[in-house]
Amino acid sequence: MHHDLPPIEFAFPGPLRDSLLAAIASGDKTSTSSLLLEYEVEGEPVPVAGTRGTAIDSDGLPRFVLETTRVDVVRLGDVTLDHAIAEGEGYASVAQWRAGHERFWTSEPLRAELGSDFTLDDSTMVVLERFHVIEASSMLKS
Repeated sequence: MHHDLPPIEFAFPGPLRDSLLAAIASGDKTSTSSLLLEYEVEGEPVPVAGTRGTAIDSDGLPRFVLETTRVDVVRLGDVTLDHAIAEGEGYASVAQWRAGHERFWTSEPLRAELGSDFTLDDSTMVVLERFHVIEASSMLKS
């Protein structure tokens, strides 16, 4: 595993992160979504195609080296069904995807990081990232 790559953290440590990593392991999850605001608040650049990082589990252990294959920054109202399905979380509609993501994006832990004064509407900018697994850790949990 490439320990010199930046960490990639899906959600917060805990059951959601664990389920997202399981979806990556199964091959079901090949995309992810973030608010553009998350990158702005953290002072991080939006990923670009070719970016690599190490997805870490809830214990901070490396699970996968991922490579970004495509990034689109779109309005929340313009997210496609194709993207929602590629998230690998069982969404059958954009409405289901949006409801699930709005629950996370308005959760107390994320609002603590981003501030509580933002609102989500169709014009909120979202970073849609496609990726594939380059390497899986030999420490994969079963």
